[in-house]
Amino acid sequence: MISRRLTLSRLSHPGALHVVFSELNKNPVEGFSAGLIDDNDLYRWEVLIIGPPDTLYEGGVFKAHLTFPKDYPLRPPKMKFITEIWHPNVDKNGDVCISILHEPGEDKYGYEKPEERWLPIHTVETIMISVISMLADPNGDSPANVDAAKEWREDRNGEFKRKVARCVRKSQETAFE
Repeated sequence: MISRRLTLSRLSHPGALHVVFSELNKNPVEGFSAGLIDDNDLYRWEVLIIGPPDTLYEGGVFKAHLTFPKDYPLRPPKMKFITEIWHPNVDKNGDVCISILHEPGEDKYGYEKPEERWLPIHTVETIMISVISMLADPNGDSPANVDAAKEWREDRNGEFKRKVARCVRKSQETAFE
């Protein structure tokens, strides 16, 4: 993997996302690819995530949208899977729920430390690496999909595995539509 760090001052100008997008396309990162949903809107990206090897998601090609706020990188983007995915940290509407995508600052529920939440030093790469890691190792203690979390804890090699396998097959069939 090629490591690229962009300084906050470089990211703060209006073309920040253009720079990030251009660099990702010049130097792709293993495990995902990114494109614009609409060539005229740098704030809405489509990403394809390859299911990580040696996980239940292996072989899947999962489509998701990243929607950046106008004040990125001061605030995190939102991420939503478009491809159906069965996972404890992805709600049934496809919204991804991981610490790195939560607004900066204190967690009103006291579950997350401020340093686990969004920080302006995070990049699209760190987001995607976190999401790929989430696929490999779900956080069952803080589920967005309680039913998936329950199955993951109680029947990982049964019903949970069957539902994930169905999502992987479906993702392969619809990945390039």
